[in-house]
Amino acid sequence: MKPLFGLAFGLFLALASSAQDPPRATTDGAKAAKAKIDALLNSKVYDEKADAKALIETALASAKRENRRVLVQWGGNWCSWCLLLHNKFTTDRALAKTLRYEYDVVHIDSKNTDLLKKYNVDLSNAGVPFLTVLDADGKVLVNQPTEPFETKEDSKNGHDAKKLQEFLDKHKAEPKKAADVLAAALADATKTDRKVILHFGAPWCGWCLKLDAWLARPDIAALVGKDYVDVKIDQDRMIGAKEVFEKYHPEKSGGIPWFVVLDGAGKALVTSDGPKGNIGFPAEPGEIEHFAKMITATRKRLTDQELDTLKAALTPPPKAPKK
Repeated sequence: MKPLFGLAFGLFLALASSAQDPPRATTDGAKAAKAKIDALLNSKVYDEKADAKALIETALASAKRENRRVLVQWGGNWCSWCLLLHNKFTTDRALAKTLRYEYDVVHIDSKNTDLLKKYNVDLSNAGVPFLTVLDADGKVLVNQPTEPFETKEDSKNGHDAKKLQEFLDKHKAEPKKAADVLAAALADATKTDRKVILHFGAPWCGWCLKLDAWLARPDIAALVGKDYVDVKIDQDRMIGAKEVFEKYHPEKSGGIPWFVVLDGAGKALVTSDGPKGNIGFPAEPGEIEHFAKMITATRKRLTDQELDTLKAALTPPPKAPKK
């Protein structure tokens, strides 16, 4: 078990060297290092009051939708090595990108002994931080002590980015083929007498993530699911995604998210290209109206009232008047 003492001192040794000020600014450099230490100490990476089981279940649901893994980081806010690992994962660009693309990350306080038992995590010798990788069904793929990733250079505690990257790459999910994903959605649509809402996005695209989250809301999914099979093609993570995108959107303009409604045979019925171009995530009145027209033109079961509910869910609340 990593020691409880020496937290501030360990973090100081790890972060103080990051100040690159010239000798004249030694005091300023020390202040900057201390500010980083204070920020890390106060970051509260581990939510001690959270429902840990619910956090993992939410991550698993997201991982299933996106073909990702769940990375559970066991530890606590008292643990200097836990905070250092979090700092490495979030500040190293390559590691941060891999986690954003391939993993749903949850930080679980190690006091949740019931979950440790459920996932066969033994901290008696390994201590924390400790990593568990789950597949989208919640199966443990690996339980990994983090001591092999630790480094200590120039009296600074830290973690080896290369070793961490190798670990993440080894356990990420196999990429899906975009054509297969679409074929499965079309088969489902044909079987259930529905249509397909095919949308294209990428992990770096904020509006794409917003659309994904909106479609994943239980109340929205229940309504949309009455008439449509929702399917996403990830342009960065699926094999052959570019070819599928160009098949339905050969103009290659307007950005993402871009979406199209297909019939069961894969024929495009209507797209997100409105009078002023691609509406992306429909947030403005004109965009919401075009989205409503797409649904009106292709729905079979959704009522006018349910369509109004969808529109209302897209409409941002009015801004409070300035005092």
